[in-house]
Amino acid sequence: MKNLIHTTLGLFMGALMLSLSTLSSAEPLKIGYSDWPGWVAWEVGIEKQWFKEAGVDVQFEWFDYVASMDAFAAGQLDAVTMTNGDALVTGATGAKSVMILINDYSNGNDMVIGKPGIASIKDLKGKKIGVEIGFVGHLLLLNALEKNGLSEPDVELVNVPTNETPQVLASGEVDAIVAWQPNSGAALDQVPGSKALYTSADEPGLIYDALCVSPSSLSAKRAEWKKVIDVWYRIVGYIQDPSTHDDAVKIMAARVGLPPKEYKKFIKGTKILSKTEVKPHLAKAEGFKSVYGSSKISDDFNVTNKVYDKAQDVDSYIDFSLMD
Repeated sequence: MKNLIHTTLGLFMGALMLSLSTLSSAEPLKIGYSDWPGWVAWEVGIEKQWFKEAGVDVQFEWFDYVASMDAFAAGQLDAVTMTNGDALVTGATGAKSVMILINDYSNGNDMVIGKPGIASIKDLKGKKIGVEIGFVGHLLLLNALEKNGLSEPDVELVNVPTNETPQVLASGEVDAIVAWQPNSGAALDQVPGSKALYTSADEPGLIYDALCVSPSSLSAKRAEWKKVIDVWYRIVGYIQDPSTHDDAVKIMAARVGLPPKEYKKFIKGTKILSKTEVKPHLAKAEGFKSVYGSSKISDDFNVTNKVYDKAQDVDSYIDFSLMD
């Protein structure tokens, strides 16, 4: 009788564990994404139901950018779309991620914008610049200053949240701002005569945009994440194909509530990368043309500006093996 009870109990526990395991594996992959063309592009795959076709259950959740990183840090998401530099920041403060896919690099959407009368970066010497200190715009500004014979002490930085930069430039409180689309475009529209003095197109690879996955989810569901990557390149093909480009733009524009004609310029300022185009950027090398090199520069910047204290192991944040 005792053996029978043990056997029955063992079978019950085994069935329970199998049931829990099945339930766990049935949970969808939860991905947080936000308003940036290289991430809004996921909307094409969502609307076309390509994830379902690929046999992967994915739940995309729309956020403001910073809120998406907060949700990932709180364990509410399996993955989040971030810049390579912000992936290091999020990881250094306790929520490690692994970049498994590079969506794009910024190709003009991130800008240093001067008020009327400011014609060049050199004209910013001694002037006030509104920028979100410690974020990627700050790094863009430092790069712009260095290329024009200036450095940070030559200007006065005013810490301004990126989404408030258009209003601050319009108020006259600063002489220039640093912002990315749609904020940079809004600033140019709101301040007649303002001018983009330097953009991310002047330093390709300074800002890479990536899909960043928690190590635990990547380890447990590598096959599912491989399917997500495969769908991504189907999306890229749809965007880059002249015969379907306009439909892709229409889908992306609808996600952010803009007319397709207006949204096209945002896509132009984002180099969305095909699998062939991205490969050179995945090589281990120094400098901005490599994701590894760019991330090391971001890490140095973050430590120097006390965004975090200890340099990060950049290689541990990158795993492109599923892209093969």
